[in-house]
Amino acid sequence: MLIVLMLVVLGLSFGSFVNALTWRLHEQEGLLQKKSGRDKKAMLKKLSILQGRSMCPSCKHELAAKDLIPVASWVFLRGKCRYCGRPISRQYPSVELIVAALFIISYLLWPAGMHGLGLVQFCFWLAFLVGFAALAVYDLKWFLLPDKIVFPLVGLAIVELLVALIFFHTGWQALWASVWGVLIASGIFFVLYQVSDGTWIGGGDVKLGLVLGILVGGPLRSLLLLFVASLLGTLVSLPLLMLGKAGRKTLIPFGPFLIAAAIIIALFGGHFVDWLDSLIVV
Repeated sequence: MLIVLMLVVLGLSFGSFVNALTWRLHEQEGLLQKKSGRDKKAMLKKLSILQGRSMCPSCKHELAAKDLIPVASWVFLRGKCRYCGRPISRQYPSVELIVAALFIISYLLWPAGMHGLGLVQFCFWLAFLVGFAALAVYDLKWFLLPDKIVFPLVGLAIVELLVALIFFHTGWQALWASVWGVLIASGIFFVLYQVSDGTWIGGGDVKLGLVLGILVGGPLRSLLLLFVASLLGTLVSLPLLMLGKAGRKTLIPFGPFLIAAAIIIALFGGHFVDWLDSLIVV
């Protein structure tokens, strides 16, 4: 019970971090496109995730500690800024709750166990969940998977793989499984990107495939990843098309579906593989 409570607190806190990270990155990109100036440099410093203070997205007023309690502050303030009175998006408490829920669900369903390599992988997995949440939020709002989030996740995936190889002697089989995962997950997207000149799938999805390919590992799991992501995308897109809320030219970001599929494969991929093996044997 104590572990679950700790994961709730961590999940809510990192969910708040995700909200701040995505907003700050987007604001920084907007500023970088403007002409240089003293005000620009000062604002970039304020928007730094390491140096800047938390602020209201509308009035840019620095927030006090009592304004930064995940979910609770939004509820107490009735969804409005204490300083300017403008509405605060429901995205903020929603993301915080979703990240906390993903932390708990992952803990309860973690297939590798909570000792040795399994525990190390779980700790890495929590970090990946934070990055995935940030990518999903950014892609849903601005139809982009920023390199500033994707590339650190690629590096983190490589570090996890090396830790497993060096300290837990997982063997070269794990390395080759990740290589196959990258070749399939990212390789197929790269081909689609080149053939369609970026109209079918974005370059960010190709880069995200590098991370997901390493994480899911192996050709079968990578193919399952693509299948589940496509299935989820279809289940969401078809109702929108039928209700007239989307058209053939409507942009629907694929990144969140890839991320959702990766979470499903990470937690339930073993069951899918066993089921497929049983079909093949029969």
